[in-house]
Amino acid sequence: MPWDPARLPDQTGRTVVVTGATAGIGYFAAEQLAAAGADVVLASRSQDKLRQAADAINSTVPHASVRSVVLELGSLASVDAAAEELASLPRLDAVLLNGGVMSMDRRAVTEDGLPLILGTHVAANARLVARLLPALVASADAHGSLSRVVHTSTGFVQQLRVGVDDLRRVPRLGITAYTKAKTATEVFAFELDRRLRAHGLPVASVVTRPGVGVDAKTPERPGIRDATTPYQRNPYTPWAQGKDTAAWSAVRAVTDPDVRGGEYFSPSGSLRGAPVSVPPPARTAAPDGGAAERLWREVEELAGLPITVGPA
Repeated sequence: MPWDPARLPDQTGRTVVVTGATAGIGYFAAEQLAAAGADVVLASRSQDKLRQAADAINSTVPHASVRSVVLELGSLASVDAAAEELASLPRLDAVLLNGGVMSMDRRAVTEDGLPLILGTHVAANARLVARLLPALVASADAHGSLSRVVHTSTGFVQQLRVGVDDLRRVPRLGITAYTKAKTATEVFAFELDRRLRAHGLPVASVVTRPGVGVDAKTPERPGIRDATTPYQRNPYTPWAQGKDTAAWSAVRAVTDPDVRGGEYFSPSGSLRGAPVSVPPPARTAAPDGGAAERLWREVEELAGLPITVGPA
């Protein structure tokens, strides 16, 4: 049956973590999940913004179940602290990895000395996944369900063919650095799914891309998108969608009961549209010559720990 973003499957009883949840696509994904009945955990680096986002959801969604955790993706110590808190929740069904810094400064680094875009979009997310996998498996086993790790990518991965053979090398252009990080994200996500399947674990690793979401077409929410928040101009505005609809691909990946690991969700149009499952790009889903294994080892090095899938 056609997927209807306005009539999501009931998520009552499920707990979903959304990173980067205080603005844009992350916020609207959290709002939509809360409206479907999920217990939503907002994760972001600012306690004040977390409070604003929770207030906005509560003002829009009657009886929303929302909590928050401080997560600074530029600090592996913060990732560990947040992961410890999240792993202690009574239930953990899905993690939507939406957060990450957009910086055009190629010299910018994380607290741990990693290139900023690489550190926040790849290393921190990999470390968070490693810390939370046992809790995701335990919840799935306890409830007879399939937990989800949902990775956010971008259409630039297919438009700009950026190599990932040396992750620490930062491209000169910011958009190329971002595309490189998201290319690595896709390769890691598909390799994670292969390893989960090989061990028969009840967790699906899924990739999504949002299309183009612009402020001009995004509905207002107090403190999230209103007269007090910065307005970003975008030349694609006439052909794009709001950030609320740009969240649909990720929300489907979290909520569709028929989702399977290794799927790739995208707007039905190149920039906007209802979320559909599309063929995964061969370049990232099935790279040649052991590239996925090499990238996995490099990501482990960047994340600062082994990413164990299955028995240690």
